Order: sequence, then C-alpha cells, then structure tokens
Amino acid sequence: MIGLTTYLEQTKYGVWDVRAGLLPQQYFDGVTGSGGVAVLLPPQPRVDAAAAAVLDGLDGLILTGGLDIDPERYGAERHPETNPPREDRDEWEFALLRGAEERGMPVFGICRGLQVINVAHGGTLHQHLPDALGTERYRIGRAQFATNTAVVDAGTRLAGIVGAGEIEVHSYHHQGVDGLGEGLIPTARTDDELVYAFEAPGKQYLVAVQWHPEQNSEDRRLFAALVAAASVYADSRGSRQNTHSGQEVGA
Repeated sequence: MIGLTTYLEQTKYGVWDVRAGLLPQQYFDGVTGSGGVAVLLPPQPRVDAAAAAVLDGLDGLILTGGLDIDPERYGAERHPETNPPREDRDEWEFALLRGAEERGMPVFGICRGLQVINVAHGGTLHQHLPDALGTERYRIGRAQFATNTAVVDAGTRLAGIVGAGEIEVHSYHHQGVDGLGEGLIPTARTDDELVYAFEAPGKQYLVAVQWHPEQNSEDRRLFAALVAAASVYADSRGSRQNTHSGQEVGA
C-alpha cells in the first residue's frame, strides 16, 4: 500500500469546475506497474491526526511533484518567481514525512518531494535557479519536460537501483537544493554541481530525486525499489502486530 501526495486544485472536467484532489496518472502507474497498490493522499485538515491515521494503513510514502514550498519554512524571503504559498499542502506533506520517518516507513521524494525532505531536515533551497546558476535548462516551460544528465555516485543506494555514472532524466523545476539538510547524503549531481538526488544513511529507505522518473514508463526501477522496500516494511509491521496480538492473548 503506497501513499502518494496529491494536488488540491480548481479543476475542470465535464460540466464541473470544482476543487479536486488530483495527480497525473503516470505517478500511480509507476506504483501499480511495480506491483504496489496506489493510495492518493490529498491535503486534509487536522493534519497530525489525519497523517497518523493514514500512515497506519500504508507501507510506503511517495512525496510527489508540485508547486513551490513556502520559503518561510527555511527562513527566506519570497522571490518574485516563487509560487504563492500553499499552506495546506506544505503542512500535510511535512506531517506525513514526520510520521513516516518516526515509523521507519520507506519514503521516496520526487522533485518537490525532494525539496520537502530537504527543508524538513533543515536544508534550504535556491528559489530560482536561473538566478543562482544562470540557466533555464531545468524548466523549459510549455508543459514540456527538459532532458538533463545527472551523475550518480557509486556505492550509494541510488546507484544500486539505477547504476553509477551518467543517467538521462526528465526535469521540470525552477528551484533546487542550496544547503543540504542534516543527515542527508548527496547521491547525484548535474555538471553545474546542483544536488540532483540524495538519500539517508541507515536502515530506513529514504531516497529522493529532483527529476521526474514517472515520465519514463520504460524505466520503473525507482518505483520498483520503493515497492520492494515497502514490502519488507509491511512484513516487519505484520510481525510486530502478530507479536503484540500474541502477548495480549497470553495475558
């Protein structure tokens, strides 16, 4: 059971023009095509209680792409190119991440998801990469994904999934990692030294990439790795529940 965070946006379909939770199909295709069950997680009120209840039924969490994080969360003034704040989604995803890490649940961050994890760990972001790096190559606009090359470090969990060395990826973002968050290890960079992936050391599965792997339907390796880690977590969770249940019966 893999939870995927979603947008909550004004949406037109058929005769309707309403606020709706939505996510491009490619994301949950990545999960279901890798043997998982996709559960969509729109922003909700009473975030801490809701996040706890949701996570109790999940085996893995994917923080998906979307609009910019409120820069107040990392102590920065808003750049003119930064999206207006979406406090509902920020609060929801930060609560889900906290709960998942407390449980040792596998987490996979994609684009905005990587940025959420970085900020939650005390990191900061470049709010507009054309200012910081002098290039527009990471977001060419017009709903077209750019192609960029990242170099994956050998000996990392990421390298064990996609291989070490160069990998061509799909990009659509104008922000990126500035200061790396505490306890995170960079695992891939672009040729202008932008951190393009990171992971957490230790037993918990926490992998994040700045690119959009859901756009490559022929390469499900990152989704498959998350589903595999979630299966291990589900087995361990079942073992803990069975032990607890047995203790209650014995009492």
